Amino acid sequence: MRSPGFLSENQRRLAWVGFLLAAFQAPMAASLIDDASWLFAVVVAMVVATVILADDAQRRRPAQVEAE
Repeated sequence: MRSPGFLSENQRRLAWVGFLLAAFQAPMAASLIDDASWLFAVVVAMVVATVILADDAQRRRPAQVEAE
């Protein structure tokens, strides 16, 4: 039996959508804007990716069996 992870299915789906939006927005902003404000989108995408990876790691662990 596997651990359920800390994100629900809806939260996980929204995290993926947020990651993809931030990942696609950064290169477009870099080509349209002269300053380096597009780096914020890169940082946000990295933080969201870290959360998704942490949830994946927790989901792949075997579930804790409680001793009676």
